[in-house]
Amino acid sequence: MTPILPPWIVLDPHLTQWLQEDIGRSDRSTQGLPNVERIATATWIAKETGVVAALPVAKRIFELLNPQAKYEPLVAEGAACGSGESIATITADLATLLMGERTALNLAMRLSGIATATNKYVECIADLPAQLVDTRKTTPGLRLLEKYATTVGGGVNHRMGLDDAVMIKDNHIAAAGGITAAILGIRQAMPYPLTIEVETESLVQVQEAIDCDADIIMLDNMPPDLMRQAVTVIRAANNRIKIEASGNITLTTIRQVAATGVDYISTSAPITRSPWLDLSMRIKAI
Repeated sequence: MTPILPPWIVLDPHLTQWLQEDIGRSDRSTQGLPNVERIATATWIAKETGVVAALPVAKRIFELLNPQAKYEPLVAEGAACGSGESIATITADLATLLMGERTALNLAMRLSGIATATNKYVECIADLPAQLVDTRKTTPGLRLLEKYATTVGGGVNHRMGLDDAVMIKDNHIAAAGGITAAILGIRQAMPYPLTIEVETESLVQVQEAIDCDADIIMLDNMPPDLMRQAVTVIRAANNRIKIEASGNITLTTIRQVAATGVDYISTSAPITRSPWLDLSMRIKAI
């Protein structure tokens, strides 16, 4: 999946809000410095190995503070970086560099951490057909960017929100009184061309989802042997149906899951459990 950032008209309000959160009424640490209008150059340095993400976002943050700021990436978005490697330079007045530093670095470190973790999962199954997809377990306010980071790391985005597709999970099934009742009711109300995905936990539920002509069947928390049986049943019944595996996916288990023949493996781990990639900014001595 090619990484595509949302347009700035969508992101700018968020970036502006995050800058305002950090700056508050004024940057008290910078306003008293002498000659903060002087132009200087700062370098971003990776302090550990990982996959770099959000360089365009960092560039935009400095541009919002000063349209004349020049942010020059030294590595490509999504490239692997080594500890001590310079990944970007920023040339602007000192006030802009100092005010934008924390917000830009925080986002880049967070998103690079997600890209790095995602890439580790993707590499585990690179020679198998299954694709790694993310989930809606994202930080409120950061979903667009966290899911963007997933694609930078080589993953695929699942639905962005509740309006993207129908996903009938265990609580929907319980509320409706069964898979059949849930699908029949939702299908009458949903707009074209949304798809229907159903979460299943047993072969009985799998068969019910097949009988209701679900577009995607999720195999949730199934052991590999049962998952393999479910894949066989689904493929024999309707090869059009896509199959997703989910539930406690780790770097240790993902390859075994992919080997069952599923099309997609969804996990929240690269977003919810990834550490930030350590980056720092150094202003050249003046």
